[in-house]
Amino acid sequence: MRSGLVTIVGRPNVGKSTLLNALIGEKISIISDRPQTTRKNILGILTKDDIQIMFLDTPGIHKPKDNLGEYMVKNAISALEDDVDLVLFLVDVTEITDEDIYIDRYVLPKYNTKKILVINKCDLVHSDPVESVKDKINITNYDEVVTISALYRTNLDKLEETIEKYLPEGPQYYPDDTKTTEPIEDRIREIIREKAILLTYQEIPYSIAVALEEFYEKENIFYIRAIIFVEKDSQKGIIIGKNGKKLKEIGTLAREELEALLGKKVYLDLWVKVKEKWRKKARWVEELVYS
Repeated sequence: MRSGLVTIVGRPNVGKSTLLNALIGEKISIISDRPQTTRKNILGILTKDDIQIMFLDTPGIHKPKDNLGEYMVKNAISALEDDVDLVLFLVDVTEITDEDIYIDRYVLPKYNTKKILVINKCDLVHSDPVESVKDKINITNYDEVVTISALYRTNLDKLEETIEKYLPEGPQYYPDDTKTTEPIEDRIREIIREKAILLTYQEIPYSIAVALEEFYEKENIFYIRAIIFVEKDSQKGIIIGKNGKKLKEIGTLAREELEALLGKKVYLDLWVKVKEKWRKKARWVEELVYS
């Protein structure tokens, strides 16, 4: 048996969560086209034959502007400091930014762990992906380079085979059917947050947090009451929408996915409240995101 912990790192919005979900074959991390959707480390578990890979999806490494950003970066860095067997550094072939260069030059070299450079979104370029990034990313720092499209699952078999080469002999830590260790309550909160992000725009996605007030089963129905927190009254108005239309849309999308996840009917009661500048206050960040 081979098993190991594989950390996925990169700047915001390069496709880390999409890659995790594609590798596991199930939606573990929420996804959106907004940067910084992932706020904490999330474990996804792939088990097959005599292999078990524990993938750790991490928040994008960036220059933080508030307490929430600081917590996110600390979470990502901590995932490099644990007993990690392999690091996947994910970059977007269509755009290598200063954040990518910073991670490549100043973050990853601090760690002796084996590293694979994973070049994502290769479906969007016609040129050689490796040649496209080598001027800015020092590919000689990596033990392997693999080109993929996480969205279309292109070359993921090659990535898995490459990862398996670096896994140590070890036990199977989780049962075959375990896909994540995320508590169901956290998954519920994240699904609601994802739908709120999907249906809003501009700065509002960054200001959204979700608290679960009630979650219980009665007569074969799951009852869920949750609060969507924002930072301004104007944001509250946008989330609710005219005559409550936007909030109803968020609730409908969330309920459909929650019923698929829980396997039963769901009664979802959503409320919206303002918690001014919560992202800048460590106590509220801990309570709303990391508790």
